[in-house]
Amino acid sequence: MSEELSYKDAMEELEAIVNTIEHEEPEPDALIGLVERAGFLMKYCKAKLRSTEDELEKTLKKLNGEE
Repeated sequence: MSEELSYKDAMEELEAIVNTIEHEEPEPDALIGLVERAGFLMKYCKAKLRSTEDELEKTLKKLNGEE
């Protein structure tokens, strides 16, 4: 299953997971799933930020006539 996520949606889901872990004390089996999903979301957000930074750098170089 392919998943289309925006950065904002991923961050909101990650915040919800953190809130659940901090305030609801999930069962160990559920906790494993939550932590795995949080790990995926963190990697996704990091990659999205890196990609955005690269695109911004390219655009700025073009604007400055460096490319």
